[in-house]
Amino acid sequence: MGKTDFLSPKAISNRIKSKGLQKLRWYCQMCQKQCRDENGFKCHCMSESHQRQLLLASENPQQFMDYFSEEFRNDFLELLRRRFGTKRVHNNIVYNEYISHREHIHMNATQWETLTDFTKWLGREGLCKVDETPKGWYIQYIDRDPETIRRQQEQEKKKKQDLDDEEKTAKFIEEQVRRGLEGRDQEEPVFTELNRDNDEEKVTFNLNKGASTSTAAAHSKGSLVGPGMMKAAGAALPVKRKEIPPTSRQTKEKKKKKSALDEIMEFEEEKKKSARTEHWLQPEIVVKIITKKLGEKYYKRKAVVKEVIDKYTAVVKLISSGDKLKLDQTHLETVIPAPGKKVLVLNGGYRGNEATLQGINEKTFSATVLIESGPLKGRQVDGVPYEDISKLA
Repeated sequence: MGKTDFLSPKAISNRIKSKGLQKLRWYCQMCQKQCRDENGFKCHCMSESHQRQLLLASENPQQFMDYFSEEFRNDFLELLRRRFGTKRVHNNIVYNEYISHREHIHMNATQWETLTDFTKWLGREGLCKVDETPKGWYIQYIDRDPETIRRQQEQEKKKKQDLDDEEKTAKFIEEQVRRGLEGRDQEEPVFTELNRDNDEEKVTFNLNKGASTSTAAAHSKGSLVGPGMMKAAGAALPVKRKEIPPTSRQTKEKKKKKSALDEIMEFEEEKKKSARTEHWLQPEIVVKIITKKLGEKYYKRKAVVKEVIDKYTAVVKLISSGDKLKLDQTHLETVIPAPGKKVLVLNGGYRGNEATLQGINEKTFSATVLIESGPLKGRQVDGVPYEDISKLA
């Protein structure tokens, strides 16, 4: 058995002893060799290979130091990004995890003498957020990945758009409430005081007859009514006014409130109708194959969607033969059943709700459906395009 045999007892013993971390003072970074004791490190330093490596390093020592510094920095930041993300963590915890790898780049071969110097350098270069506490230095990784930045910008844009929609809805409702309150204020009667010029004169009111009737009666009984009575009646006439019965006023207020509510509901309906997507495939609906590339055997045949893949692709099973095909939604079209049959809404504000087909308008290529599920159950919707509904299997 040879001396350098991989399965020799000595080779196996050496591999067992070399497992795990060894003392840093007996590690040669230039040769990337770890020695187990002082005698082994001394023998390595006297070896020819080590001397050749030192000659190469002596020609351009700064180049080797820059290379080791860059490797140390990249590996340290990669571990910080993968292991801790953007969390705030103690620098010593990250360093201990980094040096647990046996083949890591040692700090004594880099341009930084201590971990504190390296941490301060990360803060100056803007690679991490660093802060000093009584417990030591803490670091926090700054993620500058273009994909991460783009994703954060999209989230902020979506959040801002949602806030804008909520503000528009709130302003719209506030405007409706203000208009309703203004209309109600105009309908309320204005009360005035009754003034008498002479306390001795009598003021009479006839609540059952109009002003003209009262005046005519006063003229017919001129002998009984004096000038003072006529003057008092004349002063009382402008006070009399037509008041709106409370029942009619309440009815108008209800109508106004109802109209404002209707406008809000119409606004919500328009918002739902605008929520359309390009994909419409749903499982368990009946579709028709409209592509001629598959031959006459499958052209214009009806099938049932069994599975939807990536929103735009579906696995369909032919009703007639039972064959399964994988097709894009551009090769399929919806199937409109007879009135009274069940359909599924595929697009728009009622997407995903089951409905009953009430009627078909061939001129406008639309249908009238009655929603059978969801929060708007029982609502009848007119003008639904053919491509937005399909027969249920």
